[in-house]
Amino acid sequence: MTLATIIGNIAALLTTVAYVPQAYRTIKTRDTSALSLPTFLILFAGTCLWAVYAVLIDNLPILLTNLICGVLASIILYLKLTAKPGQERPAS
Repeated sequence: MTLATIIGNIAALLTTVAYVPQAYRTIKTRDTSALSLPTFLILFAGTCLWAVYAVLIDNLPILLTNLICGVLASIILYLKLTAKPGQERPAS
């Protein structure tokens, strides 16, 4: 395994794991009031494009990490888009 592959795998792991705390908190509390919709839309679009890129270059590690990120981001986006003002529970 090359140094570039090791660095790429660590970067993929870190960026994937970075979504987990936000997704967990958002699912648990259903509170999306502090989340920026434009930010998550851009992140989701970027994640989707990374996945397409991975398919085009036939790179499974990039594809898997971005599919995981895409699922987590889509959950957060769904909760953000379906939240009704005043019905969100405050974060605990």
